[in-house]
Amino acid sequence: MTHPVVLIQNVNQIFGKGTPNAVHALKDIDLTIQPNEFISLIGPSGCGKSTLLRVIGDLVQPSSGTIKVNDKSAHQARLDRDYGMVFQAATLYDWRTVAKNVQLPLELMKYPKDKKEARTREMLELVELSAFHHHYPWQLSGGMQQRVAIARALAFEPSILLMDEPFGALDEMTRERLNMELLSIWEKTKTTVIFVTHSITEAVFLSTRVIVMSARPGRITQDITIDLPQPRNNGTRESVRFFELENQVREALRESERLGQ
Repeated sequence: MTHPVVLIQNVNQIFGKGTPNAVHALKDIDLTIQPNEFISLIGPSGCGKSTLLRVIGDLVQPSSGTIKVNDKSAHQARLDRDYGMVFQAATLYDWRTVAKNVQLPLELMKYPKDKKEARTREMLELVELSAFHHHYPWQLSGGMQQRVAIARALAFEPSILLMDEPFGALDEMTRERLNMELLSIWEKTKTTVIFVTHSITEAVFLSTRVIVMSARPGRITQDITIDLPQPRNNGTRESVRFFELENQVREALRESERLGQ
């Protein structure tokens, strides 16, 4: 029997618990994520989307509840390097070339030189940046920098890719193009993706499921299956079903805001 990649049961997150300024960020979160799903988390600003992502990634410890990742604790999963992470800022090192940035986790994991270099070439091919391996981050556009960050996050073959609004600072056309590239990467790598976004269109286009969260304290109010056919393309955004699902997510967000008032 295949275990869920992520199993979250009754998770609460309270920052400053027991103090007058305590903030209840997450409330009674239950969520199951299966292998090779593409899950988007969406909700009002401050609803705890990024906090939930960080709890899954063992960057924040939950106040209560349990989390299993690949049938082990989130902490053990992080130690086992089950996660790759991409944030809104690419967080590349300006003094390292594109190739050296991608190689960084492989260096830390002491990959042999030949395997490290072969994996770097493979990842740069995957994100279509092979011709830029000797460039530095400051010589690249914002979209290209994010592609380097994705290549770095996938270099050591994690089973889960955690993405916190990675395209939020990009212009609309670049964002749409990177959405297409991300889906292509997801299809090739079979990695499970958990993706935080504020964009309804982006969530519907990318996802197999959209998880809608309420205003703080963040609760899961709806779990919407996105039944658009794969592979997706530019025509997907013009389909009747796409508009129906966009409206369903939009109405779910409106309802979640009312629940949070």
